[in-house]
Amino acid sequence: MSRLNLTLDADTHSWLERHAAREKIAVASFARRLLREAVEQREHLARRRKLAADYAAGRADAREILDDLERPQLEGLLDDA
Repeated sequence: MSRLNLTLDADTHSWLERHAAREKIAVASFARRLLREAVEQREHLARRRKLAADYAAGRADAREILDDLERPQLEGLLDDA
């Protein structure tokens, strides 16, 4: 496992301590979990935006890939791109 040193402002550190204490885990473990979740969420959003862009561009296989997405979801993704 690699090490990463972060400098946090007092408010962020207090927030991490409070939430880690609620879950009864170390602050570093809680921060690691939050970072992992944030990166996974960003990757998921990037994949969805790419699918929405491909759909909007009229890719032949886009309909097959995007059958599970509803039009309002696509419109929201394209607005943010």
